[in-house]
Parts: sequence; C-alpha cells; structure tokens
Amino acid sequence: MATYTHGHHESVLRSHTWRTVANSAAYLRDRLRPGADVLDVGCGPGTITTEFASLVAPGRVVGLDASDEVIAQAAAQNGADAVEFRTGDAAALPFDAASFDVVHAHQLLQHVADPVAVLRELARVARPGGVVAARDSDYAGMFWYPRLPGLSEWLELYRTLALGNGGEPDAGRRLLSWAHEAGLPDVTATASVWCFSTPEDRAWWGGLWADRVTSSAFADQAVGRGLATTSDLDRLATAWREWAGHADGWFVVPHGEIIARVTGFEFVPSASHH
Repeated sequence: MATYTHGHHESVLRSHTWRTVANSAAYLRDRLRPGADVLDVGCGPGTITTEFASLVAPGRVVGLDASDEVIAQAAAQNGADAVEFRTGDAAALPFDAASFDVVHAHQLLQHVADPVAVLRELARVARPGGVVAARDSDYAGMFWYPRLPGLSEWLELYRTLALGNGGEPDAGRRLLSWAHEAGLPDVTATASVWCFSTPEDRAWWGGLWADRVTSSAFADQAVGRGLATTSDLDRLATAWREWAGHADGWFVVPHGEIIARVTGFEFVPSASHH
C-alpha cells in the first residue's frame, strides 16, 4: 500500500482544482463523445470530472477517490446532478466488468504501489472498444530557469519521499511499459507539458509549492523521516518564492499520456510491481 505523498492540504487542492480538460486531458478530448459513460479514478476535487460530464451528457460520469474528505468536497462544490462522486480503491474498483466507455486516471499511477495491477483493474471495468486513459507527470524530467539550488534540493527531496512512500515519481516515462505489462496491446503514447512562465502563473505555482513544502503532508513526512528540518523546508519555500518573483522565471512539468483501447481484455491478477 503506497502513501499519498501530497496529502490533502489546501495548497494541494489549490493545484488540483486548477485542472481542466484543456490543460490536463486534451489528449483524451476526441474520445469524450455524447452518451459515453466515464469513470474518473483518483478524481480529487472533481474539476476534470465535472467537465467530462458536460462533454458526454447524457452519459453517466462517476468520480472516484480514496479520500472521503475530498469526495465530500467534490460533491459539495460541483453538485451531484451530472456526476456521481464516491469513495473507492483504484486497485479494487466497486464496479462490474465492462461498465464504462472511458476509464480515466490523472496523476494517479505515480502514487500507487502496483501501477500495473491498477491498470489491469481500470481495463476490467472498461467496455470492449472503450479506452483506458492515464496521464502522469515525470519529476526527473522537470526543468526550470533560473537554476536555483533550492529547487534542485526540493526536487531531490520530493523524489526521495515519493519513492519511500512506494510510488514512482517519474511515472510519465513508464506509462507505456506499464500498459504493455498489464496486457494492453493497443496503446497510443503521447506527451504534453504544463509551462508556468507568466507573472500570474509563477505567483500561483511558486506560491502553492512554497506552502506545500512547509505546511502539507510533504512537510510532515520530510521532517518525520529525518530527511529535512523545518529550517530546511523554510529555505526551500524561500527558493520557490524567489523563483516566482524572478522576471525570467520559467518552469516545465512534462507528462506522459496513454490511451489504451480495450478489446476482449481478460483480467489476470499480477504479482506486486515493486
């Protein structure tokens, strides 16, 4: 069982609620047709999920997340008319086989202990002719300017924490291989990026990470495991604010993406991936 590195601090949800189909699921847009039934696994606060509902109406849309607190927030903020929000485990989905036309997971597989088994489970609930779609960032591929030492230290600390939690922070580059290992032969792999370069984007991205490194589960885990002191984390937050305030500041988050077409998929339990 992997531990969620980010937790659900306000600074984390600030990032999650920014996500839209345009900035986080554009690779899937052509598959979102009216009447399609969609499952959004690891839906978080539900901004992408709710937009799915507007694109596939009158199709059924379900948003599922492991956190009761986040699901309650998603339902309260987005309403329950177009989307059904429920709590559940990505590794043991509470749905019958072949229940959905599109099964989507954004920034999920990097946080699970066995991404191959989760992909098999996503495929189990997809209908023949439907698709499993996943997008994950790749931390080792992130790059920025100016090259502040504090951000390099932040990245090393994040990757250490995520690996220690049983996840894979560089999941973006692994998605295609995981899909093949899961027995999904018809896979299209692509990539896209988030780029933060305007003063407004820098203030938002730098500000939320400055808060995350001092106030979220990231901070609790780093200090609790003896990987950093609170003064270390304050220094990292200062580096983030320095980057955000720099007129030439630029930051890219690369993402791997896969769309796997499901054709007569047969669920076969796997050994643990890690």
